[in-house]
Amino acid sequence: MIEVELENRSGVDVDESGAVALACHALAEEGLHAAELGLAFVPPDEIRALKSEHLGIDEPTDVLSFPIDGLDDLPEGVPRALGDVVICPQVVGDDWRWPLVHGILHLLGYEHGDQMERREQEILERAA
Repeated sequence: MIEVELENRSGVDVDESGAVALACHALAEEGLHAAELGLAFVPPDEIRALKSEHLGIDEPTDVLSFPIDGLDDLPEGVPRALGDVVICPQVVGDDWRWPLVHGILHLLGYEHGDQMERREQEILERAA
């Protein structure tokens, strides 16, 4: 079972059920059916502070990923904790779907490039 813990600290309305459904869809597309995922929608000052602290770049951004287990082998019975995806709705506007899939793929070990872009497009098309 996929468990998504969602928190909206952004101060704006977010389609929370749609975000959870898309996250579950993206993970299923990647062959994961049992995992834990954290998803947070945050304001620009919070995502800016996170980017500064973790990447050394002092600017707001659309999405950040903080992986934990990825796809590493785990001992039997240990739940897979993928990590957290943090999205700033004020930066992405109404188009939070692509950043969410992008962030999830980073948790699974994808790096920027053609393969990641193709996979994002496939997942989003199949979710429509």
